[in-house]
Amino acid sequence: MSTMRALVMTEVGKTGIAEKPIPEPGPDDVIVRTTHALICTSDTHTVAGALPVPPGRTLGHEALGLVHAIGSNVTGFAEGQRVAVNAITPCFRCRYCQAGFTSQCGGPLGGYKYTGQVDGNMAEYFTVPYAMANLAPVPDSVSSEAAVYACDMLSTGFMGAEHCYLRLGDSIAIFAQGAVGLCATIGATLLGAARIFAVESIPKRQELARTFGATDIIDFTEGDPVEQIKEATGGEGVDAAIEAFGFPQTWEACIRVTKAGGRVSNIGYHGENPNPLPVPLDAFGMGMADKSIHTGLCPGGNDRMQRLFALIGTGRFDPTLMTTHTFAFDDVLEGFRLMQAKEDGVIKPLIVF
Repeated sequence: MSTMRALVMTEVGKTGIAEKPIPEPGPDDVIVRTTHALICTSDTHTVAGALPVPPGRTLGHEALGLVHAIGSNVTGFAEGQRVAVNAITPCFRCRYCQAGFTSQCGGPLGGYKYTGQVDGNMAEYFTVPYAMANLAPVPDSVSSEAAVYACDMLSTGFMGAEHCYLRLGDSIAIFAQGAVGLCATIGATLLGAARIFAVESIPKRQELARTFGATDIIDFTEGDPVEQIKEATGGEGVDAAIEAFGFPQTWEACIRVTKAGGRVSNIGYHGENPNPLPVPLDAFGMGMADKSIHTGLCPGGNDRMQRLFALIGTGRFDPTLMTTHTFAFDDVLEGFRLMQAKEDGVIKPLIVF
């Protein structure tokens, strides 16, 4: 067999299955035979035209599987070994990487190579670049169904919590409880937040937020969430807020809901909003409220992956609770359509090869 099937963007607004050659490894690469993958909302943004990718580009950036072929410079891996790779695959050599900004490898958002710059990994086989830095063995204590969440959702959600610089006993508001917002809730719980306000209106997501550590559910359909949170905190607001939705309204709400000296962490994608994001000057203290805003993209690398596997493997949380649908790769187009339409209570569709 010399070809494989891949989920591709055939043109803006359309997807399809294409036959492509099975990739060959370069000296620093590993080729993985895919066994499990997740569909991300970012993939649907790409198909909608958010990224300037050419027709025929393979989608996907959340996948794991078994080592198929190993580049000549790569050591420490064996064919058939179960492995995973982060959505971000830095070179760990450029000045951005050496300065600690691995997600920005080579320039703004440059670490996001899958789909953005090269074929993604929603395919029967995929390439892991700079494999000795980016490829991580999956321990026996972690199922593939759980491990695949480390590729993006957990890594990104935890980064959102990390960028809030939480102290034990802090309060935090997390706007939206999709998969990445739910993972931010897990991260805030692990980092010691005492009170976690999860802003969400969908009952299933509210339930999961509580399971993952949220202490207060704020339903924005019942009134302004900022006012609800301020009322619950005696008018003070919270120490930190996470924007996990990518909407101007939730961005502004994060700034308004944080108290003076608060931290705002952005993990939402704002590429579909053509207008500048608003900064309410009153809540920003006319620029002098000692509030900080930290944006980010998950850092990538095998150390990051192994840390996430350690947390999953010791039973600190169960990410598979976010898997609402499972499809065989034969039915991946239906899974992608479901994610686009956000129907049937979908949070994350798992694709099994």
